[in-house]
Amino acid sequence: MSQLAEYSIFKHFLVTSPSEYVAHVEINRPSKLNAFTEDMWIELKAVFTKLSHDPEVRAVVFSGAGDRAFTAGLDVQSASQGSILGNSGEQQDIGRQATTIRRHIADFQDCISQIEKCEKPVICVMHGISIGLAIDLSCCADIRICSKDTKFAVKEVDIGMAADIGTLSRLPKIVSNASWVKEICLTARGFGADEALTVGFVSQVLETKAKAIETAVKLATLISSKSPIAVQGTKELLNHARDNTVADSLRYTGVWNGAMIQSNDFRAALLSGLKKTKPRFEKL
Repeated sequence: MSQLAEYSIFKHFLVTSPSEYVAHVEINRPSKLNAFTEDMWIELKAVFTKLSHDPEVRAVVFSGAGDRAFTAGLDVQSASQGSILGNSGEQQDIGRQATTIRRHIADFQDCISQIEKCEKPVICVMHGISIGLAIDLSCCADIRICSKDTKFAVKEVDIGMAADIGTLSRLPKIVSNASWVKEICLTARGFGADEALTVGFVSQVLETKAKAIETAVKLATLISSKSPIAVQGTKELLNHARDNTVADSLRYTGVWNGAMIQSNDFRAALLSGLKKTKPRFEKL
């Protein structure tokens, strides 16, 4: 595993390369169960923006450092002392205070959504405590796997609010069981790895965190061996299909591939299949 030097500027995330064209991003605050402060979600956006345009990266594994947690969610103590509640200590007009909070929420949403906007496929590996913001983060990923010890929960109602960073928007589109989604969001009850697998929130459950990381790296390595034109196009078209009608998606796909199948990757992949050789694709 090699350190990616250009990512060493980041304070809250470790970014390494376990194999060619694969980046491994770790939330790096294990002493606080990887709970997020405002600085962290701002930095998260910068990390995934950089990965999105990095020609040396074709797939990303996203996990949390330490043995106890992927992330315990928002650092509530830090949030209560900061600007997250839009409270400057002065009495504000309620409309202006609401605008301040709305803008802050929009900024937070945009930072977390950068995982979804990343052009490269993102594989999220969860373990241990994975609550609150953990669900928001993982819902933005393309593939979710976890270890057997993972404890999930959508905890926001337990702190007196509706989840507002993406869970309520994305989870119903990931899991087709609307009753189950409403149950866990309205009650804030915990659920484990087996239940997450049963409802389709994760696609694999591994015995340990180490096994889950190993599996994710193998998946990312396989994806990275494919044409980056094809892989990034597939992610884009799947995400578009999720949010649009079949007719609109078919039209968009036609326009997209009208350009992209003219790539050298298309011919190289076809010829490699005929010749039984392994193709090599240019950086993108």
